[in-house]
Amino acid sequence: MNGKQLNLEESLVEKYGPLLTMTQLAELLHRSPDGLRIALQSRQPYTEKINRARLKVGRRVYFRASQIADFLSNDFLNSEEV
Repeated sequence: MNGKQLNLEESLVEKYGPLLTMTQLAELLHRSPDGLRIALQSRQPYTEKINRARLKVGRRVYFRASQIADFLSNDFLNSEEV
């Protein structure tokens, strides 16, 4: 776990808690909740990584903040440096 990821994870947990709702994740990614829901049904490399963070509790869907932080720091932050 690198420093960027740790800071991002701490920030996400402080703001949202250890689990993000679909609405919170959509807000974080600057998407509408319905747009994100539809996108996550497609087979794209980024959606597969986000779906790995998915946790279903009854009928509710949550996303683990630690895995979302890992995805964002490894995929998005590193692609900006290129």
